[in-house]
Amino acid sequence: MHIFKLIAAASILLLMQKSLPAQTNPDAVYDTNIHTVRLHPYGDQESMAIYKLNSTDRIELHFDDMDTRVKSYYYTYLLCDYNWQPVNLSPFDFIKGFTQQRISGYRFSSIAYTRYIHYQAVLPEANCMPTRSGNYLVKVFLDGDTSKLVFTKSLLVLDSKASVSAQVVQPFTPDSYNTHQHIKFTVNVEGLNTSNASQQVKVVVLQNGRWDIAQGNVLPTFIRNNLLEYSNENSFVFAGGKEWRWLDLRSFSLLSERVDSASPKRTDLYVKADGPRSGQRYVYYADLDGKYLVTTYETVNPYWQGDYANIHFKYVPPANTPFADKNLYLIGQLTDYQLNESSKMHFNTEKDIYENTLFLKQGYYSYGYALVDKNDLSKRTDMDGNYWETENNYTVLVYYKSFTDQADQLIGIARINTRSDRPGFSF
Repeated sequence: MHIFKLIAAASILLLMQKSLPAQTNPDAVYDTNIHTVRLHPYGDQESMAIYKLNSTDRIELHFDDMDTRVKSYYYTYLLCDYNWQPVNLSPFDFIKGFTQQRISGYRFSSIAYTRYIHYQAVLPEANCMPTRSGNYLVKVFLDGDTSKLVFTKSLLVLDSKASVSAQVVQPFTPDSYNTHQHIKFTVNVEGLNTSNASQQVKVVVLQNGRWDIAQGNVLPTFIRNNLLEYSNENSFVFAGGKEWRWLDLRSFSLLSERVDSASPKRTDLYVKADGPRSGQRYVYYADLDGKYLVTTYETVNPYWQGDYANIHFKYVPPANTPFADKNLYLIGQLTDYQLNESSKMHFNTEKDIYENTLFLKQGYYSYGYALVDKNDLSKRTDMDGNYWETENNYTVLVYYKSFTDQADQLIGIARINTRSDRPGFSF
């Protein structure tokens, strides 16, 4: 009993510190010819890429190359720790079969005005598959040369050894009571050797599958036999945000109400101007939580028949003046949540508005805006405001590393939706 009190006291002391981000976004594209990179469960574009170890799960990989010359693309897996740092292991220690696999499936675009080659694969393949659970980077590169890296995508490999029970509650602190969402959960590690659970077990919580705002590096608040409880009021507290903005690009001929105008050949579409929504009353509507779907109205298979266009975004700031010492960014899966020149909105001094153009494929998109301090990227302001009632999806990831392991095992996952899993808000 005395030991339990010491552990609990130490845990509470450490947990009073703010949770640290899990790490920067592992998804990135390094070749400007590559567009619309997708990695998701078979037939389910909205879900995270999660593969259950030694199961029949299938993961779809898709991407388009604007260079219409067929190339030799390969992929491999890179095992990382829970914080997306590569582990010091040989590929033969976590890959069964070949360590590289050529992507043999491709189709030239058809019907579409824009010419491109669509590449696809279904993972894992029998002669190249991960053998350990954990965080994996799927690395795609040219000509069998890993130095010619084209893009990376995150893949979670799960070996279920722990059960997780989670809930969303309203924070107690006055400054976040109406604007934030608090995730509390319990992890049952029965059957595992957790003599020092605070060091062996790591947890990470994602909001809407976003690694850029992930929270982790938090010790359990209480340890009761095989149960690890994470309930400290200052940990895993997320800004609620607002339902995401939407843009329907499923047809370039029949323009949706969010599109203001288009060029004659539909190679350029101009989105109606956006503005701040933080002062508007919260209203619920179904959205994609920052994701997008590759889909069309007029084609059979949107992956190689969907067209591309330059999509012009506009944002009108308050009083038509630029934000001082801050940059405005487009955020969402359409920019991989990256804060770079591609996602940055540029102020047009002649029109007194922010503008940016993205080259996007036909589909249905959700997106938002973030105001970021020029000198500190961690200081962000959500331009749509934050509301406790907002619908969000949360994913709790539980990692385990014994004293003999060289890498973190992913042993448990829990998913929770703030509306369907909250009394009084179910639809």
